[in-house]
Amino acid sequence: MDENWESPEGVPIDAIIFGGRRPEGVPLVYESFNWRHGVFIGSAMRSESTAAAEHKGKVIMHDPFAMRPFFGYNFGDYLRHWLSMEERPSPARLPRIFHVNWFRKGEEDGAYLWPGFGENCRVLDWICRRVDGEPSAVETPVGYLPAPGALDLGGLGAVRAQELFSLPRAFWEREAADLRRYLTVQVNEDLPPAVGAELDALQRRVAAM
Repeated sequence: MDENWESPEGVPIDAIIFGGRRPEGVPLVYESFNWRHGVFIGSAMRSESTAAAEHKGKVIMHDPFAMRPFFGYNFGDYLRHWLSMEERPSPARLPRIFHVNWFRKGEEDGAYLWPGFGENCRVLDWICRRVDGEPSAVETPVGYLPAPGALDLGGLGAVRAQELFSLPRAFWEREAADLRRYLTVQVNEDLPPAVGAELDALQRRVAAM
């Protein structure tokens, strides 16, 4: 642990990693295009419910910023607070934002496509290299994915990487539509224009896939 982890001056943050339990459609890891897109990714988080959640069945629930049960004030104001970080006069650079999904399953056999938590350091390694400026990513409609060969899969055996990182168009069309309904109901007129613009942009990119 870093000796300055309790520094009253704060601790530098190089990356923020959001994660959702998604059995289909969402790749193992991807990076946001920029800060606003990263805030949008946080607002769009969804996850399959577990025994620890209030849902008894396995349903995909919205869990923005992995903080849904803990929002203490207006959701729109919460989003605006995140967005405001980009506008603050500060010499510090904003953290890069990533999304991970360890729980994607194969379409035909239903088996987990990623070996498990013991191998997650491989994804963290790619994230750290991206923070250091390594051009090891390719642009996709949802964000930057690891370029072919950029993720160290040595010794893992037959990892179905193509399926693990695939972006089914029908899935993402449904995902964007579900998110629009959610934000319309939950945030409505309080939705910051920047977040609405990111949703519009996602739908345009998905339509062009």
